Amino acid sequence: MFKPLELYIGLRYTRARSRNHFISFISASSMLGVMLGVIALIVVLSVMNGFHKEVRERILGMTSHASVRSVHEDMSDWKKAMKLAGQHPEVIGAAAFVEGQAMLVNRSYVSGAVIRGIFPIQEPAVSDVGEHMVTGQLLDLKAGEYGIIIGQELANILGLLVGDKVTVVTPQASITPIGTMPRLKRFTVTGIFEVGMGEYDRGIALVHARDAAKLYQMGESVTGVRLKLQDLFMARKVATELAVDMDGLYRISDWTQEHRNFFSALATEKRMMALILLLIVAVAAFNIVSTLVMVVTDKQSDIAILKTLGATSRMIMGIFIFQGMVIGLIGTLLGMTGGVLIAENLEQIVSTIEQVFNVQFIDPNIYYINRLPSDLHWNDVWLIGGSAFLISLLATLYPAWLASRTQPAEALRYE
Repeated sequence: MFKPLELYIGLRYTRARSRNHFISFISASSMLGVMLGVIALIVVLSVMNGFHKEVRERILGMTSHASVRSVHEDMSDWKKAMKLAGQHPEVIGAAAFVEGQAMLVNRSYVSGAVIRGIFPIQEPAVSDVGEHMVTGQLLDLKAGEYGIIIGQELANILGLLVGDKVTVVTPQASITPIGTMPRLKRFTVTGIFEVGMGEYDRGIALVHARDAAKLYQMGESVTGVRLKLQDLFMARKVATELAVDMDGLYRISDWTQEHRNFFSALATEKRMMALILLLIVAVAAFNIVSTLVMVVTDKQSDIAILKTLGATSRMIMGIFIFQGMVIGLIGTLLGMTGGVLIAENLEQIVSTIEQVFNVQFIDPNIYYINRLPSDLHWNDVWLIGGSAFLISLLATLYPAWLASRTQPAEALRYE
């Protein structure tokens, strides 16, 4: 005979067709509930991971991993900082930059933006903006020619095309015969980029670092040095080491610090979403409780006969624990399989639905991206599967305990 006995009987109960079709239906719905809950958890967490990764890559593509700035307004020894950065084993790219606030004016259209002065040859080492050029290229920025590269959304707002002129108005004041006036300079649009994030496509304008230094009266100085590292999670440590090696006082910042609130919000949202969706599995587990309670009621005479034949209360508990465990295990395995398959092919599935029904699920003006990304983490899959199975297992304890308390004389009285 199949050993141990409780596993054999529990498996028979699981496979056998119940005389009560409602019990069979509840069993199937319990299994389906666990499966759907696991699928939902895996897919949603994969989307959250994908969104987090996509936004992080786009942000880092424009802001770099870390930066070193002087505590004063200008950084005059930036060449020394560039040399030290090149010697650091963790640094794979460094670029000096000039940064300031400005207003861009074209006829009656006005928009604020951050003017970032770059050295076109150095910039590809710390950012990928050159890979997102719609028209033109970074090398079109030449010192003294006052060219400017703007984001696609900013170009749309100001009604600008390549070759058009735009007036840059800075907060610095100039003394003129008619009084104090803001500093103005006419730039020529030499290129347009689009990274897919409204924050940058609408709020960043690139010029040559030398032109920006003249515009903000910085001479040969720059605002700071931006760094790209082999391991982005070491950004703060590496930037601190470089600042210590240099003479003077410097202010360091890294990508986690500059966007701390945003990434913290994403992490919190992921945890809360997982907790909420885990309730779906908990609801399915309550269905397992209901199923097993009805099975116990339906099998009262069987339990009584087993007890009269010498079965202990522990063996009776094992029978129903195993039956509920099988329901939870099958539902969990089916859910993990379905969740992984959907998560791995989510972009194609969503794209097909959008084309068929002519809808757009992701608005780039709100979510920074125009597609639904998915990044499957196997740690999440195993954690979700383990949690779902554990909840299902816990749900079997009360019905199994109820079955073990069955009194043979009472159960067989009316048989």
